[in-house]
This record gives sequence, C-alpha cells and structure tokens, in this order.
Amino acid sequence: MAWFSDSGYWLGRLVFQRLLAVLYLLAFLAALRQFRALMGARGMLPVPEFVARVPFRLAPSVFHWRYSDRFFAGWCRAGMVLSAAVAAGVADAVPLWASMVLWAVLWALYLSIVNVGQTWYSFGWESLLLESGCLAVFLGNADTAPPVLIMWLLRWVLFRVEFGAGLIKMRGDRCWRDLTCLYYHHETQPMPGPLSWFFHHLPKPLHKVEVAANHVAQLVLPVLLFTPQPIAGWAAAAMVVTQLWLVLSGNFAWLNWVTIALAASVAAPLWAQPDTPLPAPPLWFEVLVLIAAAGVVWLSYRPARNLLTRQQMMNTSYEALHLVNSYGAFGSITRVRREIVIEGTADAVTGPGTTWQAYEFHGKPGDVRRVPRQFAPYHLRLDWLMWFAALSPAYARSWFVPLVARLLENDRDTLRLLRTNPFPDLPPARIRARVFRYRFTTWRELRETGAWWHRTEEREFLAPIGRSALSGRR
Repeated sequence: MAWFSDSGYWLGRLVFQRLLAVLYLLAFLAALRQFRALMGARGMLPVPEFVARVPFRLAPSVFHWRYSDRFFAGWCRAGMVLSAAVAAGVADAVPLWASMVLWAVLWALYLSIVNVGQTWYSFGWESLLLESGCLAVFLGNADTAPPVLIMWLLRWVLFRVEFGAGLIKMRGDRCWRDLTCLYYHHETQPMPGPLSWFFHHLPKPLHKVEVAANHVAQLVLPVLLFTPQPIAGWAAAAMVVTQLWLVLSGNFAWLNWVTIALAASVAAPLWAQPDTPLPAPPLWFEVLVLIAAAGVVWLSYRPARNLLTRQQMMNTSYEALHLVNSYGAFGSITRVRREIVIEGTADAVTGPGTTWQAYEFHGKPGDVRRVPRQFAPYHLRLDWLMWFAALSPAYARSWFVPLVARLLENDRDTLRLLRTNPFPDLPPARIRARVFRYRFTTWRELRETGAWWHRTEEREFLAPIGRSALSGRR
C-alpha cells in the first residue's frame, strides 16, 4: 500500500520516540524513589490494600498477582533500564518486531504502576504518557518508513490535549474570557518555578497578551494541525514555543514535554527530509497498524463527545488501559495561594511557649526566603497533593493522617520525600499543621528582606497530635 507510509516523517518519529523514552525513564525513576512512602507495603496508601478491594478488570496490573516492595522496585528498575536503552537507540537497532515488543513492554510496565497508584497517579500526564506510549508501539523503527495513520493519530492526541485545555478555559473561569487569569496564576499554580516570581511581576497588559496568546495556541493552532504542510508544521512549531514558555514559568511534571514531543512529530518534517526513501513496512505490520488505528478511532467517540459537551470533563480515562483519554487543565484559577505548613515539637505537652519546627518540602513553598526550584519534568507527587490539600481537606482525607503518623515515627522512606527533617535524632512528640496565605513579595520587599514570599497564618489544619492519638486511626 503506497499510501500507508511516508519517509518524510522519519525525523518527527525519531524525535518523538527518543524524547518519549527519556520521559518514561524519568517516570520510572520518580516511581522508584517515591513509591515506598506513598504506596509501598507500609506506605500511606498501600498497594496490597488497594488490589484487595479493586478487581483486576478495573485496574489491570501485575501487582494484582504479586506484590512486595522489592518486586515493585525491581519493576521500576527494569523500566528504567529498558527506557534508557530505547532512548539510546536500541529500538532502531533491532528487527521491527523486536522494536514493537520493546515499546509494548515499556507501556505495560508503566501501566501496571499507574493502575495501582491511586490518588498519587491521578494526573492527566500519566494517561498522556501511556496513550502516547501505546501509539509509539506502532510507529516502526529506522528500518521502515513511518506509518501515516499513526503519525496522524499523534496529531489527534495533540489536538485533544491543546483544544481540550482551551475549551475548558473558555467554559470555565471568567478570568480566561476577560484575559486576567495570569494576574494570579503564576503565584497560585501548584508548584512555582525559579522564574515564576518574575513572570508574576510582568506588567498586567503583558499578562493579557499571554492569555490571548494562550487562546490562540489552544483554540486556533490545534485546528491547523489537520491542514497540509507546511501550515500544520508551523502550527506545531508555535505550540512548541508556547509549551517552552510554560516550562519556564512553572513545574508541570512531564505534561509540557510530552506535548512538545507530540508537536515535534508534526513540526520536524519542515526542516529535514531523508536522503533516500525508507523501505515500506511488511504486510504483517501494516495489518497490525490498521487494526490499532481502527481501535483508536472506535475509542475516540467518548473523548470527542466530551469536547462538545458543556459539562466537559478534564483528564479522564474511559477505559482501564488509558488508550484514548480526555485532557484539560486550569479551567478555574485560584486567586489566593494557601499552603499547609507541617510542624513538629519535642514537647510532650504543648502550650503558648512550645517551640515548633517546620518540615520543609523539596518543591512546594515553605521557607519564605527560599527561591522556588525547578523540578519538572521530574514529578514530586507529595508536593503536588499538598497543594490540593490546601484547597480542601477532602483531597487529603485518605493520606494526610498516615503522613503525620509516619513523621511521628521518623519513618525513613517518608522523610526522603522531604527536604529537611528538624528531628534527626529522635522523632517529634507531637505534630501540627497550619494553613498560611502566601503571596509573592514585591520588588521592594525582596530587596529589603530577601524573602520571595510573604505569608500570614489563616487557620489550623490539624491540631497538635501525638503517636498515641494516631495509633487507632492508621
């Protein structure tokens, strides 16, 4: 079938697959470093308890059949080794069938983690990585010309990511329509980066330009993806620029980078064509690709319908394999930033004279003099959930008390998720949590105090509590 493949997509496929493999590597690394405290056998939301109450058909995962912390760690390490090998080009150095197996194994390895990850893995970029990774299985390798159908399905994913985000903004918070959302967003986003303070202090007219440009990037450019080249390529290149702007202004795990990889698959043909045409793929591969493409089209009905409904849902998976999903972000913008500060004391009895010492996190704001750090595309899962908990205690109902219980024990795995432990020798006697209102300081305040944040206490989140009071609540 002459129409089936096109050598002109070779660079787009190469960039997409290599970048996707690197993101897989980071995802497995984050899982390895954080799982014991979050969902290990003694974690806050243990995997064994989850698989005992959720059937395999609702959350397919190897961990339904076997779980131990050692096995989970080995699973993550296997994913890291395989993704590093694919990023280095191994999938292009083996036969086509073996290349497909490598990509399929990567997808299955990460699916098993996501499906037992519970609230820690409830973010849209998990589904986006899996959906993109599934399509990568059918892209072929350097020995064959890329299949046109799969390259177009990558555009379909990119369209849903961007257009879904654009629609949910226009249907959501009024500040997106009056172009004022960025008066607040850089300050109140889940995890600001080192440049977020400076983005926040840009002139308000420029903030309005940013919002208007965002609407163009998410509501106009996605439509152009389905036009002929070079229009589609230049639209995708503009999307890459807008995504890099988001990378500079905040920490959104690998969401921006998967989007960049998808856009690069469309934009790359603008700059490079193969010296000689690549061979057409074998018939068996064409049959598999046609079946896969038909399956994606069939599963796209609900995500496509979701784009058209006024009750649009964002970051939703419609089946347990995360094959075709709906996406979207920041339909509403928080005007005020609130942070939960967790503190401990060595005093068994607390009172007005009690000395409290704060636990500091790696990514989320705490110490007002510490400039926010850049962590994306690495994902700090506990830091992100702490932001949601500050919005509403309901987000933390399942895991916050277990977190406090482990801090009262100086649990080694839990403390590895934090930047500082104020009680390195003996665990604290009691812990409390308070909610503070944070705002970025002004230029003058920064010069005079050296503080990037100003904070004021608002309310108590958790009254002082000791180990004995928690023994029956874990």
